[in-house]
Amino acid sequence: MSTTARTEFPCALTISVTLPTHRLASYALQALSVDAELSPLVRRCFSLTTPDSSNTCTHSDHAAHLNGDAFSPVVTDAVGAIEQTTILRTEYKATTNRMLRVAVNGFMESLGVVLGVMEELDVDVLAEDM
Repeated sequence: MSTTARTEFPCALTISVTLPTHRLASYALQALSVDAELSPLVRRCFSLTTPDSSNTCTHSDHAAHLNGDAFSPVVTDAVGAIEQTTILRTEYKATTNRMLRVAVNGFMESLGVVLGVMEELDVDVLAEDM
């Protein structure tokens, strides 16, 4: 990240949510990435990673896309490792701690809804109950 970007968005937080399968992680990413950040003072980047991965999002290809939201559907370390990407990683950067807190609070509410729907409607969960 450039020095200018660090000084413009000095407050940062990375949230990693481990899901049981790549399919569920991918669905969560797709559901949550639909909405752009409401403020241009906040940047958000989604990715799917593996439990042993240290990959991070970059904004270089998507700097102006959806107020700075970047979407990286799959990050893998090796060919065929897509099924191992079960961690939804969301990186936030903001101009102030307050803006970061507000954005993350909204994300957590949305994440709670997505996980609740998955719990109630997931096909695998329904099959196990029967």
